[in-house]
Amino acid sequence: MVVGVLSSAALVAVLVKARAPHAGEGKPSPSASAATSAAPPTPAPSSSGSEEDPLLPNLASPADDLGDGGKPLPAGAPTSVSFGVVLFTYQGVQFAPNGARTKPEALEKAKSVVEEAKKDFAEAVKKGDRGSTADAGRIPRGVLEPDLEQVLFALEKGAVHPEPLDTPRGYWVVRRVE
Repeated sequence: MVVGVLSSAALVAVLVKARAPHAGEGKPSPSASAATSAAPPTPAPSSSGSEEDPLLPNLASPADDLGDGGKPLPAGAPTSVSFGVVLFTYQGVQFAPNGARTKPEALEKAKSVVEEAKKDFAEAVKKGDRGSTADAGRIPRGVLEPDLEQVLFALEKGAVHPEPLDTPRGYWVVRRVE
């Protein structure tokens, strides 16, 4: 349980750090060691959001265009969601272990758990790589990549996206918790 919480926190820190260069600071992309440190307070004024703080002033509103080439989210889409992820890393993605599988192998494994994830997400999580979790916690808009946010924030509560999503961290099978 503690490992899952720490993995989730590290994932959020990585996502926040990965978005920091887009805030106009011109800093190089984070290294693996930077992912475990807390996000610096300087990116907070940007529109990317930071930690899971409901009082952030720059969260996107439901009417904003996010991801997927400017396609707006559905009316009533939340400003933050709680989600779970089954992760399948492959060679070349962030934090891939030595000897990681190939991208086609990772996609095959991810596709193989989608149907199980729809029935029993907790069991599907057990088949994923380290960092997989049934509840990664609450995340506001502006933290994840736009295309990933488009999918995650448009999902119905309890729904699993029907296909794996290719992210900079590997393939994700995602479920919106709330």
